[in-house]
Amino acid sequence: MRIETGQSNYFCSERIVNTMQEGKRQKQVAGLIQEEINAIFQKLGLNMLDGGMVSISSVKVTPDLLEARVYLSFFQVEDREKGLKKIEEKSWEIKKELSQRVRHQLRNIPVLKFFQDDTLDHVFRMEELFKQIKGQQAPDDPDKKNPDQ
Repeated sequence: MRIETGQSNYFCSERIVNTMQEGKRQKQVAGLIQEEINAIFQKLGLNMLDGGMVSISSVKVTPDLLEARVYLSFFQVEDREKGLKKIEEKSWEIKKELSQRVRHQLRNIPVLKFFQDDTLDHVFRMEELFKQIKGQQAPDDPDKKNPDQ
């Protein structure tokens, strides 16, 4: 981590930036960007890829408002890496459209970085594990469950 105080050059590790609380302005800008990018995806036809659906699960903006991390959720998309690459290829077009839509609300348009959000995958995996655990538990004898009867 290097911080230079003479100029406005700040280099911090991503770990330190992530531990900081999001400010009010960051949340406002993130919400605005998420709303506009959703509309842009619909306009460009990027919300439907390879017979599946793409949605924006969240947008995180850095404290200096110069970078926006867009987390995408893929549902029933055959090749997620290919879908993410296709969206990254259209990144310039998305940013151009975004700048036209929010030019009166933001001074600088943040750099857009797209990431795959895999929280749904984790949820499905956890559900599968719970089902396996439940299936592995031997069913108790009904007589032992209720000894009062």
